[in-house]
This record gives sequence, structure tokens and C-alpha cells, in this order.
Amino acid sequence: MQYRSEVAPRAGVDIHALEAAALAATRSAAVASYSWVGRYDQKAADAAATKAMREALAAAPGRGTVVIGEGEKDDAPMLFNGEVVGTGDGPDFDIAVDPLEGTSFCAKDLPGSLATIAFGEPGTLWSPGPGFYMDKIVVPPRAKDVVDLDDPPERTLANVAAALGKKVGDLRVMIMDKPRHQDLIARVLRAGAAVQTPAGGDVGGSLAVLLPTLDVDLLLGVGGTPEGVLTAAAVRALGGGMLGRLAPQRDEEADAIRAAGMSTDRVYECSELASGDAFFVATGVTGGTLLDRPRTCDGTTTCASLLISRGEIRYLTHTTFE
Repeated sequence: MQYRSEVAPRAGVDIHALEAAALAATRSAAVASYSWVGRYDQKAADAAATKAMREALAAAPGRGTVVIGEGEKDDAPMLFNGEVVGTGDGPDFDIAVDPLEGTSFCAKDLPGSLATIAFGEPGTLWSPGPGFYMDKIVVPPRAKDVVDLDDPPERTLANVAAALGKKVGDLRVMIMDKPRHQDLIARVLRAGAAVQTPAGGDVGGSLAVLLPTLDVDLLLGVGGTPEGVLTAAAVRALGGGMLGRLAPQRDEEADAIRAAGMSTDRVYECSELASGDAFFVATGVTGGTLLDRPRTCDGTTTCASLLISRGEIRYLTHTTFE
């Protein structure tokens, strides 16, 4: 299945020659972490996914630099910032990665866990330094010019509804079910919009906005910076809209951001979070509306993956034989 968006690729390094390597990385991570589904051990699942993804990336035909990973925020096993992977025989590229998005979903065997990665032209994926969290808005292409992070949610809803040709009461909004979002959820509901509140799955929630089959109109709220950069690669590839701003959740994080000379007031556009040609890949781990979980039967394992690249959304299946 394939959908198209009118987005022209930027001239430069042909990172799209690396799409197969990215798919191999997420598939390897998905299969490895699937062994830990339902075992209530998030760190073991993360470690399995990270180890498998690192081994797969070692064979990538190029020189990839990890710009942002997930482990520092979650004190989890990680592909660390600045780590270099690949054979070196090919183009340089940036990597944003979360080997296991939705670790709690994996641990508890709940739908929505994914293995995710994004590749970008060298020097184009944003690094948030010591910032682990950011406030975000993600919208479809038709609404990308009407959102502002400084607007109250009621105005954002009205603007997005007008851009999409809908009433506010017809909007469906994705907001993670976190204590920090209680007031935001209440205000969106009072304005008349419907709300989906998953317990996690920041990237998956953004994908629901971008994919035309999932009937979600925008994402609001504070999530992780790794997820933000991963999302930006997908948003850029499809011509959608995204804004982000660092939103530290602890005093130590705020202090580290200030010490690094970064601002918690600056709003980053999608073109700054992913400033060059980029693509995004995910493979399903625990199933759900986005992607099926790995299936093993008679010595074969089949994975479901998603590739967002050059204005296209492609769904792919891959079977390996034992």
C-alpha cells in the first residue's frame, strides 16, 4: 500500500540508498525485543532492541553518526550520542533513534510499541544537547501554516479546524495520558474536540496525525526530544507541520540546558529539527493500528514495517527463515 505527498527531495547526499539498512535495523530490533513482550522488564527489552539494532547498523554501507538516542533520558541501554556506525563505504549520514519506542507497552504486551529510526543528510538532524523533553505540535500539511506554540489550545483547535475544513467538534486530538497534560486535556475537551490519550508512544501518536488512514488531526503536549527529532524526519518527508520547544521536566534538566547556552523559549520549526533530506522507518513490536507484531510460524518470522521517504508512505513485510 502506498500514499503520495508532493514533496521534492533536496539535492545532496543520497541517503535514500540507505533505506534498506535502516529497515534491517528496525526489523532486527523488533524481533529481538519481541522475545521480551509481556515479561515486565523494560530495560531487558530495550537492551535486546539496542544490541540488535547496533549489530545491524554496523553493516550499513556508509558512516552514520548518532545525533540523538533515547537511553540518556530513560537511563536505558542506548546507542549513544556521537556513536559512529557503519562500514564507512558509502555516504555519511545522521541518525536519530529509539530502538524500542513504547518500552512499557512492550513490557506489558500492550499495542503500540515500535522499533524506530531516522536517517538524515550529515549535519541536518537537530541535537537537543541536555534537553530530554519538548513541547510539540504536529499537524497535517493543510494546517502547517496556522499553528503557533504560544497560542492557547482553544485557538490552535479553531485554526486547525478551519484549515482542515472541519468544525472543532469534529477534531480528534492526540495527547499522551500524563499528569502534566491534565489541564491541556480538560481544555481540549471543553472546546469540544475528541481526545485520544495513550499512556505513551510519542512517535506513534505523531504518525497517527500524518497517516491518512488513522483519523487523527493533531498532536499536542510534551514528549521526548528523541521522539521529536524522529517525528520531524517523518513530518519533513510528508510536508506536514511541526513545532517544538524544549520543556524541561526537572530542575537539573533546566540547569543543564541553560549551562549549554540553549533556550527554553525558542520555538523550532520542522525545517530546523530536520534541516535536510531525511527518512523515517518503524517496525511493529506489539501490534496495534499502525503495524502488526512479528509473526513466527514454521521456522519463519514475518515483520511489518513502515517507510516514510521522499513524500511516500510505504508499508512493507519482511520474512526471515531460521
